[in-house]
Amino acid sequence: MDGFSWKIFALSCLIVEGSSQDFGQTQFICTSVPKDMDLCSAAMQNSGPAEDLKTTVMQLRETVLQQKETIMNQKETIRELTSKLTRCESQSLPESGPGGRRPGSKNTMGDVSRGPTDTLAQLGHTLQTLKQRLENLEQYSRGNNTIQANSLKDLLQNKIDDMEKQVLSRVNTLEESKPGPRNDTDQRNKVESTLTTLHHRITDLEKGKENRPMDKFQLTFPLRTNYMYAKAKRSLPEMYSFTVCLWIKSNASPGVGTPFSYAVPGQANEVVLIEWGDNPMEFLINDKVAKLPFLINDGKWHHLCITWTTRDGMWEAFQDGVMRGTGENLAPYHPIKPQGVLVLGQEQDTLGGGFDATQAFVGELANLNFWDRKLSIGEIYNLATCNSRAQTGNVFSWTEANIEIFGGATKWTFEPCRSIN
Repeated sequence: MDGFSWKIFALSCLIVEGSSQDFGQTQFICTSVPKDMDLCSAAMQNSGPAEDLKTTVMQLRETVLQQKETIMNQKETIRELTSKLTRCESQSLPESGPGGRRPGSKNTMGDVSRGPTDTLAQLGHTLQTLKQRLENLEQYSRGNNTIQANSLKDLLQNKIDDMEKQVLSRVNTLEESKPGPRNDTDQRNKVESTLTTLHHRITDLEKGKENRPMDKFQLTFPLRTNYMYAKAKRSLPEMYSFTVCLWIKSNASPGVGTPFSYAVPGQANEVVLIEWGDNPMEFLINDKVAKLPFLINDGKWHHLCITWTTRDGMWEAFQDGVMRGTGENLAPYHPIKPQGVLVLGQEQDTLGGGFDATQAFVGELANLNFWDRKLSIGEIYNLATCNSRAQTGNVFSWTEANIEIFGGATKWTFEPCRSIN
């Protein structure tokens, strides 16, 4: 066999061998072999590396597919974890304005947190971002007509409501799940402070704020926590008789919680209205208890009034303008002490603090007023029916200037007898 024929024969053996293996396209392989060796046998012997290469390629391909599937699963997991946190970014604001560019749909929550402390830090950062957006909105509203400004205010209010529920639920979950001391108190306080600031700023943007009467508002406590509350800016005076009235709405169970509590130095339960667990609503004076015949946790607005005199500890209870019960010997001859702290939404175990989430109020409050005298049945009926002759409290009156809000409690416009039920 001459040299040319030898080459053709060698190539033919390799091509046949290559086609017998399922490699796809055929390749030409040039291999030097000893002069006396059978060319087809030599081709067969040299097919080993090609087989190894095929096996390696298949293994690499399988590994790539597995990694791709893992990455897709991880992306889906991350998408599920962040979907709730990015809901407030899903709506769009105007493209631009004097305050800055449109924020778009960027996920301001950042990466998914790996621990409770990291989560709180991320939430705090997100709220700071939302606060900046609110400042931009305020600048925009000052340069545009009232309709546009009110529309943007309503849109942002909805975003903040969503964010508030997510933040407070997340903080509650983290606190309940922690077995040891709470090391994230400072970060939680920052989150609460930012929430409070946001709601104050939104209130300032409300339509017609300058013309709205200062008593036409309600407070909403959406969650049972130990840090959401409102506080009167001044103490009650010394009193030998008084009347307290308020509008209240709740469907919380069991028990609506503590609509208000008044604590003084040395006595945390100077005056308390509370309904917790399966107990009926109770009225405490100097830590003495009277059980009240109120039924209010039906999700409807109700008007409550309680009168008390130190002489014989006489008390009367009115619901929706109708007397529902009376009693005596409730802290008789004990004057209500001054220099205390009046808190709405929480029961105080210490002066101005010591809150217990199980006793927190859940629902809405409005028109809390105190008088340093016993109101008549007619006066109480006028209050419950929103009669024009109804009076406001002479020792504490329901105005925005008299109340501070903390921890995410919200303030909304409210007019008795028009907004109810």
